[in-house]
Amino acid sequence: MKILNVLEAAVKEGVKALYHETFDKSITLSQTRKEFEGDYTVVVFPFTKIAKKKPEQIGEELGQYLVDRVDELSSFNVVKGFLNLKFHDSFWIDFLHSVLKDEQFGKFPSNGQKVMVEFASPNTNKPLHLGHIRNILLGWSTAKILEAAGYDVVKTQIVNDRGIAICKSMLAWQQFGKGTTPESTQVKGDHFVGHYYVKFEQAFQNEYRTWQQSEQGKKIFTEKKKDGDDEVIFFNSYKNNYFNEYSSIGKAAKAMLINWEENDTSTRNLWQQMNQWVYDGFETTYKKLGVHFDSALYESDTYLLGKNIIDDGIAARKFYKKEDGSIWIDLENHKLDKKLVLRSDGTSVYITQDLGTADMRYNEVGFDKMIYVVGNEQDYHFAALFATLKELGRSYADGLYHLSYGMVNLPEGRMKSREGTVVDADDLIADVINEAKKNTQAIGSIADMPKEEQENIFRQIGLAALKFFILKVNPVKNMVFNPKESVDLQGQTGPYVQYSYVRANGVYQKGIQEGVDFEEALNYMNLQSQEKDLIAQIFVFPSILEEAAKSYDPANIANYCYDLAKLLHKFWHDVQILNANEKGATAFRLLLCKAVAQILAQALDLLGIEVPKRM
Repeated sequence: MKILNVLEAAVKEGVKALYHETFDKSITLSQTRKEFEGDYTVVVFPFTKIAKKKPEQIGEELGQYLVDRVDELSSFNVVKGFLNLKFHDSFWIDFLHSVLKDEQFGKFPSNGQKVMVEFASPNTNKPLHLGHIRNILLGWSTAKILEAAGYDVVKTQIVNDRGIAICKSMLAWQQFGKGTTPESTQVKGDHFVGHYYVKFEQAFQNEYRTWQQSEQGKKIFTEKKKDGDDEVIFFNSYKNNYFNEYSSIGKAAKAMLINWEENDTSTRNLWQQMNQWVYDGFETTYKKLGVHFDSALYESDTYLLGKNIIDDGIAARKFYKKEDGSIWIDLENHKLDKKLVLRSDGTSVYITQDLGTADMRYNEVGFDKMIYVVGNEQDYHFAALFATLKELGRSYADGLYHLSYGMVNLPEGRMKSREGTVVDADDLIADVINEAKKNTQAIGSIADMPKEEQENIFRQIGLAALKFFILKVNPVKNMVFNPKESVDLQGQTGPYVQYSYVRANGVYQKGIQEGVDFEEALNYMNLQSQEKDLIAQIFVFPSILEEAAKSYDPANIANYCYDLAKLLHKFWHDVQILNANEKGATAFRLLLCKAVAQILAQALDLLGIEVPKRM
């Protein structure tokens, strides 16, 4: 990419030399559009005020200046206010050879900055589901991209392992479990515990329906209903009130939470045992997805953090106390509202512990950036958290970023944990692998391989389908994941890109087997357009990586992979490789295939995707 810096400097020098005035703004330099001849385009409109000439004339004068002085340029043309510059074929050929010598091409050297990426952050009352998969894949890929961009990355999660939801599954196991365990039932630990979370909800709903028909329920309906409410509308909205005020199973769950907070031995032992079942299950799923963490925090250890920050904030007059004793902060100057930071009874809210956790992490790790990968339903929470930390004068506050993402559903519709209609991550992983298996077996291309190797390829293809389909979508957008579409070898999918890698690597390996003399490539000097297009796409890989790191958006990498794969297929269709009419062309094109395979493997790795040997 150094040539782009050379060009930018040369453009500024040219403007000063031709028009006797310094242009100190950035130069707009981009790849030339396909319908025009050229490699890179300079927009000359910004120079009209300095030159006092028409854009077309400026383009002609500046183009000639650049061609005369930049050795890599061969020619130029002007289309209205756009100066299209073309490089010599020798530039692209030399560049390709430099890529082949650099297995780390595209990656940036260390920039000395540390970034912490928090993702996954599951609850220990249920298994990981499709929503968690989007979170995990975004977090993992973002971390990989930041590492490749030169950051020292710490991957972490905070596990929500306490609270009323956890107690619901504990109580249901006590009432309905009859002493069974994941081992005795042969059920994965997180699925086992999640079953009892659903059992609690079912028991609660049965109790609630019975109560609605009781004298007390009918009396409450008569007293509190609004005009136009029928019983269904009223009781749908009254469910939380019932849980908190009348439900016997609700009271039992809340009593268990109190026992937990008071360190009751039997409650804590049950909590530790059931959480361990879930942790074991989570770890199995993480391994399936190919992710791991450098550290983890647990809400049971952090939920009391932050209260000292509240005290300090009151002393510094950043917080204020209401008559009921609750503590608030006014964030209106951040275009937010007034935010509760401590309840009137002195108990924490989520922002309280998040303030404390942020301080603790910064003191322990000393990060320059902290990325929170959390769904968009928490947009307000993180805006308030970051604004509060700025008000408190935290030096690290400007480095905080909420990587917000939209909802992901299946074609069948939305999922709900308590009703047990969530698609578990493990089931979804098994589903895409099975789809990959069916498709691959139908083709029969790897039927000669040992069964174990076949199964590994089915796994690689299935996971590529899942990861690519999710990561190709900009995080802010809601999306629908379709398992059958994700494994299509013809669409914008992971298997399509994997197949491109297999194809490029396969023909290169065949060239080696046939004894091709790769030194002959040095005699190849005149590029076909399809060859140059492929090399030019490889050329922009570092800038794509840089943009993905800057925007925290793996979709940049996924879409780059697809574009490179499409160009490879066009090249494959249009140009002879092993049967080229000269040895130099064959050798050069095989090396080009090797470079494409190299870049595809690197780019897919940034998405957490493996490349198979065969497909």
